[in-house]
Amino acid sequence: PEKPSIAVLAFANMSADKDNEYFSDGVAEEILNALAKVEDLRVAGRTSSFYFKGRNEPLAAIGATLGVAHVLEGSVRKQGEHLRINAKLLRVSDGVEMWSETFDGNDADIFALQENIARRVTGELKAALNAGQQDRLVDVGTGNAEAYALYLQASATFNRRDSARYSEAMAQLEQAATLDPGFARAYARLAALYAVALNADTVDYDVAVAAAEKFADRASQLDPSLAEPHAVRGLKFRYRRKHREGREAFTRALALEPDDVTSNFWWAITLTQTGYRRQGIAVLDHTLQLDPLLPNALFWRAREHIADGELDQADRLLRRAAEGGHSFVGLAQWQLEQARGNRGAAISALADGLEYFSTAFPAGTANVFARACFGDAEAKARARTLIDAHYASKPSYVSGVATYVLIHAGEPARGLALMQDRPTTNDGLIMGEMFSPTMAQARHAPEFAEFLRRMGLAAYWDEIGPPDQCRKDAKGNYACD
Repeated sequence: PEKPSIAVLAFANMSADKDNEYFSDGVAEEILNALAKVEDLRVAGRTSSFYFKGRNEPLAAIGATLGVAHVLEGSVRKQGEHLRINAKLLRVSDGVEMWSETFDGNDADIFALQENIARRVTGELKAALNAGQQDRLVDVGTGNAEAYALYLQASATFNRRDSARYSEAMAQLEQAATLDPGFARAYARLAALYAVALNADTVDYDVAVAAAEKFADRASQLDPSLAEPHAVRGLKFRYRRKHREGREAFTRALALEPDDVTSNFWWAITLTQTGYRRQGIAVLDHTLQLDPLLPNALFWRAREHIADGELDQADRLLRRAAEGGHSFVGLAQWQLEQARGNRGAAISALADGLEYFSTAFPAGTANVFARACFGDAEAKARARTLIDAHYASKPSYVSGVATYVLIHAGEPARGLALMQDRPTTNDGLIMGEMFSPTMAQARHAPEFAEFLRRMGLAAYWDEIGPPDQCRKDAKGNYACD
């Protein structure tokens, strides 16, 4: 209530070519990004605003869900190089159309058209601009329309986390950077793509980490004001288990853009994975204030609700995450079903969740793994055989699923041992639960203190203070409730 608020909905693609949807989405997202940097405005995050695309929801429902007083909607028609953009600003309380306008131009005019729309919105909402915004609100980082179009196509893949098209998106960003070697945002998004591709197990670990670092460095050299490269470095350091360096990188990203949704979210889950659950929850809550329907943030916040016994809240968030298309919601759903005593549903949910991360194993393995985690003797024997075969193949990095299953299937010592000497393909699978009730068996294992040392957590906690639920025992080892 203390300042104007707005949601920028996805602009409708009115072009004959339906493949131009990335362009209409990109136009709206660029306006949203520009408005989000206006201190006198509160802007709903992209994921939440775009959630309503094609849903025909009443304006009042959109305003209530996103907590905004105004909505900007529009459409883009692209025919050859000609562009027509329609935009209108609506007041949620009574549906009044405060302003509408049609803008015509060609591909080269796209930057000016976005700037005009953003300025009309801030003018109508009487939002005060800072000194740097007096001259320009929308700064896409390039004057090359072709490079910008490639950036938008790749960003559409990144936003959907469409892992099957990551390689194509990386090629598009590399081409954009070739067309405009000074396009810092293309390098930053390329770094982010490599960082998330690693979690999807679609690229070699070392290649992905090195590429993320290289492109993040290039982006920062070109534009030190960008937060995205620093957030990518924070992820990279987490992957490398360099906790202090990761903290510094996220601190820098959030100093540059305190309300950047991605930086806040990645920092929140980094906190939870290093034991600082309460701090992580606070940052997750802030992330969801910025972007209330962000599926992955809903998923992670639901897990913390389950850990705290707040099952109804968790249920509500998981339903929203699933509606938003979250790919592995079952990794939290199984904990909810287990807490409610629904064993069959819990096994099914866990199998669904593990499927996304089990690409290193034969088809059907996720179901075996899920049953093994629930004590099925035959499934445990089969899971052990599959994990042994995986390890015997001498992979560069052990699958994160292997360690996850070993711990849940009653072999915490082996699971911890496989993980502690080098990163897995996805440490987050294990560390995301490590300080919750589902991993109590691992935390109480005699090997846990050594695990904390080898993971670098004990030294990190010595430096900045231990998490709430962990303390040193008489021998100087950390023990966690």
